[in-house]
Amino acid sequence: MASTSSSIVFDDIFTTDAIDKDGKKFDRVSRLYARSKNYDMDLTLDYNTELFPLLNGDNFAMALASSLSRDGGAPNADGEDGEDKDRDVWRPDGKGRRGLEEDYDYVMYGKVYKFDTGSSDIVTAYASFGGLLLSITGSYRHLTNVVLGDPVYVLLRK
Repeated sequence: MASTSSSIVFDDIFTTDAIDKDGKKFDRVSRLYARSKNYDMDLTLDYNTELFPLLNGDNFAMALASSLSRDGGAPNADGEDGEDKDRDVWRPDGKGRRGLEEDYDYVMYGKVYKFDTGSSDIVTAYASFGGLLLSITGSYRHLTNVVLGDPVYVLLRK
């Protein structure tokens, strides 16, 4: 799992079980269903198929992060929190500091909007990325750093 100084709140390797099993609803968007290798988590994710093509059975790494900053937005030497310095982590002109997005192929920004507690220690976290949805289900122990109402980045790479 992620270290306490990192902005990554969850990461694992997933294997795609199915893509669009309920039928394709949009031209460039698919819904994937995947299972994690290490933590036995179930993932459902809407993603852009042109930007990140996947096939059934493909493996990919997924991380959830609270920030793109590599240091997790920890207070700096001036005693300020990392929010101001986090502002320029990603810039379209490439002049900002390099963040976590440099290590991944596909990144989306959104918000955790729902957290369901299921049976015993199984929970489901839901996030929306401008209408593209994510749900991740598994042991609460692996999702303790995912907080309802917090902004979240999903980062994917093959």
